[in-house]
Amino acid sequence: MATTKEMSVEEKLRALYDLQIIDTRIDEIRNVRGELPLEVDDLEDEVAGLTIRLEKLQNELVSIDEQIKTKKSAIEEHQAAIKKYNEQQKEVRNNREFNSLSKEIEFQELEIQLAEKQIKELKASIEFKKNVVETSKEKLEEKLTHLTHKKSELNDIMAETQKEENFLLEKSAEYEKMIDERLLAAYKRIRGSVRNGLAVVSIERGASAGSYFTIPPQTQVEIASRKKIITDEHSGRILVDNALALEEKNKMDELFAKL
Repeated sequence: MATTKEMSVEEKLRALYDLQIIDTRIDEIRNVRGELPLEVDDLEDEVAGLTIRLEKLQNELVSIDEQIKTKKSAIEEHQAAIKKYNEQQKEVRNNREFNSLSKEIEFQELEIQLAEKQIKELKASIEFKKNVVETSKEKLEEKLTHLTHKKSELNDIMAETQKEENFLLEKSAEYEKMIDERLLAAYKRIRGSVRNGLAVVSIERGASAGSYFTIPPQTQVEIASRKKIITDEHSGRILVDNALALEEKNKMDELFAKL
């Protein structure tokens, strides 16, 4: 085909329509996958989040267990101090020393009570967190199973379509290079603004494909002459005549048949 600067309007229209056929085929392949890639991404994020949460909970359980050990060790120290003060009371010489030791014993007993209360609270926290861990593990297993299923489903579809999609993406890039930047930009703008991605359509039964608005006979003649780029005044799509569209479709069908 001629270089971009030397291309006639007809050649531009053919290149545009070919690009549209290729891009539509890519759209169809991706529609087969549907929301699967997004579902897989979301599930992977959920699995990662649950895994981090589980690790955090398990680290917290280890930390609480260490705190309990520290509290129990402190209780033993307080009990040893009480025993020591009790022994010292037996050898005091006056009430002042006896009362001072009694206060120390009372303080140690209060510390023991406080530590025992904290141990009880820590043990309750352990039980609560263990339940959360079990629930989180079950949820993680459920999400992992779902993720495995969805990945397998996606991999099967990818195995069937990836080769064709890669081929079509290369062809799409090739045809884009044939079209001047302004026309290509217009094509992409229109394609992005319409629901079905059809930026270039043919005339069918006097109307643009997919539209109920009739194209005036004079405009149809101008489109068939292939002397200038004409757009549908209602949808903004670029219009080509049916004969050109059929020729390019047959050409593309032969190209796709080689896959």
